[in-house]
Amino acid sequence: MTLTTPRHLRTLLAFALIVVLALALAACGGDSDEESGGGASTGSESAQGEGAAGGGAAEAPTGTLIQSNSDNAKTTLTIGSKNFTEQKVLGEVYAQALEAAGYTVEKELNLGDEQTALKSLKSGAISAYPEYTGTALLSFFQVKTPDLPKDPTEAYDQVKADFEKQGIEALPPTPFTSSNEVAVTQETAKKYGLTNISDLAKVAGELTLYGSPECRQRLDCLLGLQQTYGLKFKKFTPVDVSQRSTVLTGGQADVSIVFTTDPQNKREKFVLLKDDKGIFPPYNSTLLVTKKVADEAGPDMAATIDRVNAQLTAANVQELNARVDLDKETPEDAAAAYLTQFGFVSK
Repeated sequence: MTLTTPRHLRTLLAFALIVVLALALAACGGDSDEESGGGASTGSESAQGEGAAGGGAAEAPTGTLIQSNSDNAKTTLTIGSKNFTEQKVLGEVYAQALEAAGYTVEKELNLGDEQTALKSLKSGAISAYPEYTGTALLSFFQVKTPDLPKDPTEAYDQVKADFEKQGIEALPPTPFTSSNEVAVTQETAKKYGLTNISDLAKVAGELTLYGSPECRQRLDCLLGLQQTYGLKFKKFTPVDVSQRSTVLTGGQADVSIVFTTDPQNKREKFVLLKDDKGIFPPYNSTLLVTKKVADEAGPDMAATIDRVNAQLTAANVQELNARVDLDKETPEDAAAAYLTQFGFVSK
């Protein structure tokens, strides 16, 4: 895929350098898991990636092709996703990677919000979908703000244990975390002297907040801003998640709930207010799969997901989102570019 903007050229060069380095390291690896036919990092390795320690990608094999296993063809996996760009891209990454591993793959992307996606998983309508640890803690398990784990590994371990009780496996998480954020324009931040979310207390009555429709009921959205921060906005307006940035730039919203991996944050130079009272937990992504499906799929499924997760750092995911939201590529094409650029599938 040809990308022509300077930002993308820089990104492609960085991608190429990473692949070259990974291949060089593999050549010197001796008795590595790669050479013995392995390929999946442990859960603790995945959790020690960018979201856990602020570093780069998790230590897991990259730059090697996913090998197709003909035995997997008898297993059909339906990969789902929620209804926004990042989820659709992740769904495509997993669907294409699992297809490369030999599975028969179907897709049900754009399901809706987290409640709809989980219901689809439990009913068997889908086999798996990516979910965020913080969303699971707050929306599914009703963990109160004071009890939220701050460490990404602890958050994942808690989510994994809670889902196991429901017959659902939470596969090891991605390095990146995609947190909710309270965003304002630079002009609004300067006008009202806003740095922290708590700074909104003195002016919230004059401001309009925009967020997703489910924001009203979520402790990491309007409900948390009301209960933990005591904010009473002039008005809350629900908006489709695809419009969360444009309502700020267009002047409809004074405040909007965005994601840390939104490419518009940097392009529009939004000010993300500091969560000084801790309503936002870690939000690393984990692929949820029912235990029944995981058992039928065998070890290749988890190994494949763990492998492609390795380079899903915040920078790379933000670039993938930019390809779709800003450059108008399809999630399918963006995912294919990721998998080929890192050597997981051949061109």
